[in-house]
This record gives sequence, C-alpha cells and structure tokens, in this order.
Amino acid sequence: MGEEANVTQARTIVILGGGVGGVVAARELRRRLPRPHRIVLIDREREHLFAPSLLWLMVGQRKATSIRRPLSRLEGKGIEVRIGEVEHIDPAARRVTLAGGEGLDADYLVVSLGAELNAAAIPGLVDAGHNFYTLPGAEAFRDALRTLRAGRIVVLTAAPAYKCPAAPYEAAMLIEAFCRKRGLRGAVQIDVYAAEPAPMGVAGPEVSAAVKQLLAAKGISYHPEHQVTAVDDSNRRLTFANGAIAEFDLLAYVPPHRPPRVVRDSGLVAESGWVSVDRHTLETRFPGVYAIGDVVAIPLTLGKPLPKAGVFAHAEAEIVAKNIARAITGQGTPQRFNGYGECFIEIGDGKAGWGGGNFYAEPKPEVTLRMPSWRWHVGKVLFEKSWLYTKL
Repeated sequence: MGEEANVTQARTIVILGGGVGGVVAARELRRRLPRPHRIVLIDREREHLFAPSLLWLMVGQRKATSIRRPLSRLEGKGIEVRIGEVEHIDPAARRVTLAGGEGLDADYLVVSLGAELNAAAIPGLVDAGHNFYTLPGAEAFRDALRTLRAGRIVVLTAAPAYKCPAAPYEAAMLIEAFCRKRGLRGAVQIDVYAAEPAPMGVAGPEVSAAVKQLLAAKGISYHPEHQVTAVDDSNRRLTFANGAIAEFDLLAYVPPHRPPRVVRDSGLVAESGWVSVDRHTLETRFPGVYAIGDVVAIPLTLGKPLPKAGVFAHAEAEIVAKNIARAITGQGTPQRFNGYGECFIEIGDGKAGWGGGNFYAEPKPEVTLRMPSWRWHVGKVLFEKSWLYTKL
C-alpha cells in the first residue's frame, strides 16, 4: 500500500550542481527512493572534476583525463542529468529556469552550486598568475613550473576565507618537493603570502602551528596577514594593504570567492554573503529548499564559519538526501549534520598528514592533526580512486 502511494504521488527532486555535494545527494536519493520519483541533477559542465587532485596535476603527477568523469554516467543509475546554465532560481516556488527558457518545478530543491572564483576582484591578478583551483589554471602553472630554472615562486591566498583551507599550503610543499627532485631547490625561493592570520585557523592554534612548522622545515617562507590589493604583471610585483611589496617570477593563487550570480539574485543569500541554512538539517528559510557545500555559510561559536571543503559537502549531502527520502517515504529516522570533518594534507615526497575532528564542538572545534607519513598519502590516493571509479 505504501509503495503504491509513492508511485501515484511521484515526487521530483532537483539538484543544482554536479560537484561532490550534488553527486552524493543524487546517488543517495536514488538509492533510497523508488524509481517513479524523479531525481534531476543540473550542471553547466558535462564532466565532473575531482578537484582535490588538481594539487597533484599542478606538479605533473596527474593528467586531466585521469581526474574527470562524464556526469552522464549517473544516467545509468536512474538519475536524470541536464547540462545547462541555471539562469534563475525561485526558492518560494521551488522553480528553476535554465538558459533557453526551460523551467523545472521541484517538490524538493537542493542547491549545491559551489563558490564562484572571482579573480577579477583583485586588479591585475588574472593576467599575472595561475588560479590552481581550476583545471586550466593548474595546467598552466604546471607548464610554467616545468620551464622555471631559478627565481621566486609565490603561492598567494587573495582573501582570508576560501574553500579547501589546506590546499595553498599543500601546493607550496608539493612545489618545493618538485623543485628539489629536479635539483633546482637552491635556485628557487618559495613564499606563501596569506590574507589570513594563520594556516587553517578555524582548526585551532595547534593545527596552525603544526602547518607552519611543516612549511619552515621545507624552507618555505610564510607571510600571514598580507591582503593583496593589486598585482603588477609587467613588473611581476604584488602590493598589499599593509604597504608591503613582493616580487615574483611565478605566481599560483587562490582567488576571492563569492556565491554564483544566480544564487545572489535568488533571495537565498543572507547577511554573511552566503546562503544561510539550519546547521543540522541544511534547510533554508524556504520549505523544501536545501543548500549544501561551498555556497553555504554556517557560523561557529568562535566567530568563524565552518570551512568550505568537499568533506563537509559530502556529509551534508548525505544528511539532506536521507531526510528528503524520509519525508517522501515515511521511512527512516531524522538525520542531523554533526559538523565532523577530516582531510589529508599533502607535503610531497609521497607523504601526507591527516586532520579531523568535530567543528561543532563547544566552545571551539576539537581537531586533531596526525603528522605526515606514507600511510596518509596512500589513504588519499585510495580515496581518489574510490571516488572516480565508484561514484561516477
């Protein structure tokens, strides 16, 4: 009787974004809901990119073809995939409009559109350096690094908050290992200029101190609280708000982030500049509309937001999918996101560290950092392979 009701009252769940959160939500929903219920995933890109592997790609350890998978593979699992630009979101009506005018009405809407990388916010940044958070930028940096024989390499964070908080520090250490293996380390200076006051600050002072020690052990200079204001491409020079100036021969940067335009225009964005949600259910102020991953800001007690990272998008997606499935089928128990997260920290030479813990802990996050070893590196490689060969 219950299954017949589900068949006659089929629901449509629309998921915006084919990144980690979107893929996990779609798969989990499909696993939990009978086939008459539609699950539609929309993304403007035909291929899913496993972004954590861009760090390896930028130092020549991966190729683009090895870290991308067609989103169309999800269709074989009973998930509808639409490739197109989302032009408008009406959260009150749970209606999405695509480029060309096609409209989709949803019984449940999951917004997982990520963060827009806004390099143009810093004058000169686009032309002077390489945004290694994108595939073209990581590939361009790799090619430039291969031709470098001497000089100063700068890794820059152009704003205090950004997704994947460990990534710029991992990038610097992977670059150092690359130069050392090529016998160029003595001719190359590596600096990290960071807008934030400390590495991975939301994880606590112990983690920050440990990351700074890892950088120092590799001879990488660290310059915190340097907010870049302009970049001079012709003179290869960075200017900072504190009056400091730094020259470079090769620049890898993390640009400022902002929500995608369609999200900014939707009425979903709160005073934080990002989408506000219930920290445990990820539901927005609009019934039946959820937001997960990098497009969300979840404040923590210490005054900083929950970091933007794939591990959180993954966990949030599972919670949202389970709760939507429960609302439709009446089966299962309510689920709550608990703020737990973890990540690997690559340092080069086939080694990685590991950090993880409860970011919802009071009065501050309780995060543990395990020092680098080959075991954690192997763990990250296995996770990459598992994702690429089992999720898509």
